[in-house]
Amino acid sequence: MDMRTYLPRFAAIALASASFLAVTAAEAKEITIWCWDPNFNVAIMKEAGARYSKSHPDVTFNIVDFAKADVEQKLQTGLSSGTADALPDIVLIEDYGAQKYLQSFPGAFAPLSGTVDYSGFAPYKVGLMTLDGQVYGMPFDSGVTGLYYRKDYLEQAGFKPEDMQNLTWDRFIEIGQQVEAKTGKKMMGFDPTDAGLVRIIMQSAGQWYFDKDGKTNITGNAALKASLETVGKIMSSNIYKPAAGWADWVGTFTSGDVATVITGVWITGTVKAQPDQSGKWGVAPIPALSIDGATHASNLGGSSWYVLESSAEKAEAIDFLNEIYAKDVDFYQTILQDRGAVGSLLAARSGAAYGAADPFFGDEKVWQNFSDWLAKVPSVNYGVFTNEADTAVTAQLPALSQGMPVDDVLKAIDAEISGQIQ
Repeated sequence: MDMRTYLPRFAAIALASASFLAVTAAEAKEITIWCWDPNFNVAIMKEAGARYSKSHPDVTFNIVDFAKADVEQKLQTGLSSGTADALPDIVLIEDYGAQKYLQSFPGAFAPLSGTVDYSGFAPYKVGLMTLDGQVYGMPFDSGVTGLYYRKDYLEQAGFKPEDMQNLTWDRFIEIGQQVEAKTGKKMMGFDPTDAGLVRIIMQSAGQWYFDKDGKTNITGNAALKASLETVGKIMSSNIYKPAAGWADWVGTFTSGDVATVITGVWITGTVKAQPDQSGKWGVAPIPALSIDGATHASNLGGSSWYVLESSAEKAEAIDFLNEIYAKDVDFYQTILQDRGAVGSLLAARSGAAYGAADPFFGDEKVWQNFSDWLAKVPSVNYGVFTNEADTAVTAQLPALSQGMPVDDVLKAIDAEISGQIQ
């Protein structure tokens, strides 16, 4: 056999193979994503990427784990420079900061209106990422709030689980006084350098530091005034254990020193991390203010995904988010079970994980409760300067605790915010 006969054939096959590999390489897409928290956001995005890659083997994911502050600094620097080379395809942005980026850098993020069916998400989340009629983000995790309470402490004080439902804040304080009198336990932990509780109470009545147009809304804000009055009552009634910082605050309830925790659903894993407390906890809606517009639903925290308009893989990035985060109900069951993540896709509530009874909470359907409250969270405009407003509020909490009239506190807050945002 003369090998010269076959050499042209081998050359043709080799050329065809090389051409196929070149085409395959050219078609391969890598989506780069910036986010923080390896045990939550990063792990969840890896799960999402793995699901998408099963039906889109040509797409791979480069998920970069930064500290939250580093994500924000790098994003700010990249957008300010006007060069997109160093920016990712998708970035995670905390909901409180979304409007700041959208308004400060018009055209930087790809609008997803017309592609994503936003009617399937919790309305308050969609409002946070909307600007001039366009919706820019993919809603992700929720900070829907709840009242976690120690059933054993409340029972010792003469209260049943049904007594913790549909509370007003005044009634919550009364119960706290009786709990301390009969058990020696404080009702809650409270860090006076953190405005989180003020935010929770204010949003539950459908107001924020800014009105729907983003203008400062302080001195005439009935919900903020009622929130400060409530926090003042909590401090003056001394039903709280003081905390200095996050770890100290967490320690107030993991140690068993307080009877309740009022915060976002993301704390559930921390509450459940104490196996000796299993069966001793219950969950109820948060107390409500006694003013117009008051509800038992609110939010603290949460974040969403945004696609950069400059992304070379913009179409694939949008398709990925839409396919997994806007449609895959089973995905939300998995991240709830594995990571304790309550997503804001309302259809996920019908899944098995959401309807499961939780032995730690005495077989309550805790996740179902939170998902029901999620749909009731009032929509507000977080504006551009929420962090600055928080600083102004916490600066006045000591004066509030010392008896300064709330109207004077509001004036001082207004003056400080005005000075910071000029």
